[in-house]
Amino acid sequence: MFTIRRVFENGFDPQRLLNDIVILQLNGSATINSNVRVARLPAQNQGVGSGVQCLAMGWGQLGTTQPPPSILQELNVTVVTTLCPRSNVCTLVPRRQAGICFGDSGGPLVCNGLIQGIDSFIRGSCGSGFYPDAFAPVAQFANWIDSIIRRQDDRPSVHPRDPASRTL
Repeated sequence: MFTIRRVFENGFDPQRLLNDIVILQLNGSATINSNVRVARLPAQNQGVGSGVQCLAMGWGQLGTTQPPPSILQELNVTVVTTLCPRSNVCTLVPRRQAGICFGDSGGPLVCNGLIQGIDSFIRGSCGSGFYPDAFAPVAQFANWIDSIIRRQDDRPSVHPRDPASRTL
């Protein structure tokens, strides 16, 4: 079991739901095995395009009024850039009422082996089939993530788009 040693924030704006991303530094190192793997990240601004099939994962509720599951859930989703602001990656599940739900926040959106998004928010009820699900776009933060991973002094750099970043 790990505890969180440090939290690196990046100027989250709760009114506009921008910069919905943090990095957690743990008090130890995970053992890489069949259940734990190293995440592959996209290059800066090399996001995912519309129509790409991805895998969303999370521990959230299985429906708006349902309890959370006891095992990690996965869902095949399709990226829909036309229904989404550039500040997010959005997905829908074609021909089905399914999607991320309460408790999934922070889970990955994996597209072609890269983490392209972090579960951020939904509009309406879970899996409405009408509104897309929104993810923080990892490719927009790739340089910031890399700077934190590589910094020797453990101080995060400020994201170039938001000088109000802070560290807790």
